[in-house]
Amino acid sequence: MTISVDSSRPATSAVALAAPPQQAERASGTPARRQVPGLDGLRGLAALYVVLFHCWLYTFPGYPDSSAPAWLDVLMFGRLAVVFFLVLSGFSLAISPAFHGWRSGGVARFLRRRAWRILPPYWAALAMSLVISWALVPASHFGPPTGASVLVYGLVAQDMVHAPTPNGAFWSIGVEAELYVLFPLLLLLRRRFGAVALTACVTLPVVALGLAAAHANPVEGENWLAPHLAPVFVAGVAGAAVVAASERVRRLPWAWFAVLAAAPVVVVGYTRGSVWTVHHYFWVDLAVAPAMTMLIAAVATGRPTGLVRLLSTRPVRALGDFSYSLYLIHLPLVMVVIRRVAPRFVAPGMPTFCFTLALALPVSVLAAWLFSRVFEMPFKRNRSWSSMVADGRSRWSARSARDGGRRPEPQAAEN
Repeated sequence: MTISVDSSRPATSAVALAAPPQQAERASGTPARRQVPGLDGLRGLAALYVVLFHCWLYTFPGYPDSSAPAWLDVLMFGRLAVVFFLVLSGFSLAISPAFHGWRSGGVARFLRRRAWRILPPYWAALAMSLVISWALVPASHFGPPTGASVLVYGLVAQDMVHAPTPNGAFWSIGVEAELYVLFPLLLLLRRRFGAVALTACVTLPVVALGLAAAHANPVEGENWLAPHLAPVFVAGVAGAAVVAASERVRRLPWAWFAVLAAAPVVVVGYTRGSVWTVHHYFWVDLAVAPAMTMLIAAVATGRPTGLVRLLSTRPVRALGDFSYSLYLIHLPLVMVVIRRVAPRFVAPGMPTFCFTLALALPVSVLAAWLFSRVFEMPFKRNRSWSSMVADGRSRWSARSARDGGRRPEPQAAEN
């Protein structure tokens, strides 16, 4: 599950911050990629929740009927955070097409950019996860990764072919890779037939599949989750229309719509219990996707202002900036702390959980920030190897100029 917007991340002008995106485009006179304030913050907080979920999950055995104190049950819904990532990914990818007649700008170009943005940090995290899994802590009850694991996960085929995982968080990356391949087709359906037809075309077969299962509740396996999760991605794609909508539509109370849409899901989950909720994720995922989409639409339209202001604060925005790296590498680090380090110092249960929060959480965040500097940010700033080399030379020249006690030439700094 990626957690990133399109690979380009231009600086957002004051005009773009103050006005709807289409007005910002008219003010500048040139079409530009839209950076919507607040979305990075949502992504960062969702990634942080996934880290907390895994700290909880591997400390207390018995999931979903966990041995953890009941007041910690709020941390057990890591799956819904990944669903949120998928909705947010669909929304973010569709922002630019929403302004350009729902066109992707070329299938090959889109897929190349997605691969350039997603694969380098993923492959680096895969190598790190393999080393940790082989040398320290196996990431799966199926045992250490095998040669098949290297091949399957290297090709990002884990949602189609099963192999012992080197990193339990990687399942969603396979799902999202398949959805990326389908994205141009989804845009075509949206352009030709509209948002309602697109949503129905993807969602109704999934609903029919669920109703046809035993007890109308499909049992999910280790893979083949993309068909089930495609509707939540499509919900995000359809919801992105709000960024290019009229001011009347943008001013609708999307945050309150999100609360109203989430209320039935929350009530049913609370009355049935957390264990029931986890066992019925097939339906919960579909039911909660509209509320997630409306929440993202609310943030994208700048409301509620208090939430958008919080999401746009420097720490939260910075967390969102390297949230993909955090998602990719945190789990092996958390497992090393829980399985290898904590038993040497604290007792199982709550002492291990507190120890893990105190050690694994900051280590994961710091390691992810460092990891992103090397394996993620260069691919976000640049579109090609030549651009990356030129960028590296420019930064090196600027640094050398500073170290030499003189300011870099304006042109060198600009390039």
